[in-house]
Amino acid sequence: MFSEKLKALRTAKKMSQKDLADKVGVAKSVVSFYESGDRFPSYDVLIKISRIFNVTTDYLLGVERERMLDVSELSEDDISVVNTVVEALKKKNQN
Repeated sequence: MFSEKLKALRTAKKMSQKDLADKVGVAKSVVSFYESGDRFPSYDVLIKISRIFNVTTDYLLGVERERMLDVSELSEDDISVVNTVVEALKKKNQN
């Protein structure tokens, strides 16, 4: 559900509703409405939110479960370590 994902992403980044509202260009109350499920964002705002949290709009809308991880500032060695950890966690969760 969009409202739950938005709140989880925002709190994971230690952002207040006001912080997110300022970045997106809406009032704090609008973010509160999004998180309570009382309103849904316009396409433009949805795209802004997806970029802020480095996720796809499909992820935010619940169309896909995959979540993207931005590794653009990591070295190739670091990316290899991240991949190893991700694969180990996938194996663990399959058992």
